[in-house]
Amino acid sequence: MPARFDLRPAAAKALRRLSQPDRARILNAIEALPVGDVKRLIGCPGVYRLRVGTWRVLFELADGDVIVVYRIAPRGSAYQP
Repeated sequence: MPARFDLRPAAAKALRRLSQPDRARILNAIEALPVGDVKRLIGCPGVYRLRVGTWRVLFELADGDVIVVYRIAPRGSAYQP
């Protein structure tokens, strides 16, 4: 059974602001999870990042097979609080 995705409002807003090619690349990468350049973030338990070119997708694994995407940002500002 494929995983379900939950886009938080901030991630959805960031996704809407992207150009169509970037949006398509990021959505394809999210749908392909867990395949891709995924790493667990140090100091943030349960938080992972997916690298898509110069963009970073921060997400958590929730109950069962739900992936909660809560931030999509450029590389330089993705890890800022």
